[in-house]
Amino acid sequence: MRISEVAAMSGLTIDTIRFYEKSGLCPAIDRDAGGKREFSSEDADWLCLLSSLRETGMPTGEMRHFAEMYQVGDATIPERKQLLLEHSDRLKDRRADLDQCEQLLAFKLARYDKILGGK
Repeated sequence: MRISEVAAMSGLTIDTIRFYEKSGLCPAIDRDAGGKREFSSEDADWLCLLSSLRETGMPTGEMRHFAEMYQVGDATIPERKQLLLEHSDRLKDRRADLDQCEQLLAFKLARYDKILGGK
């Protein structure tokens, strides 16, 4: 798979994929005889995971630590699971904060509608 295909699939830009590769966030990508990257399905899945982690606010340093543990192998699964559980807990807290903000906005919008006579 070419980098443009992986970019479209993962939601990451080509530059971000190159950055992730150079910074060690993803395993080394195979290259063809012409030196172009050849992504496997596993590489694409990994980049989709990184995209999701980033989209949900995981700091790059945590992503790097997760990637390092992944590259060590299955012995790190308990630590990787713990890291993802902690991230999930932060997401739940953030979701609760956002829900509270949304309720406040709904209240204010309803109040403005009342003041404006339902407009």
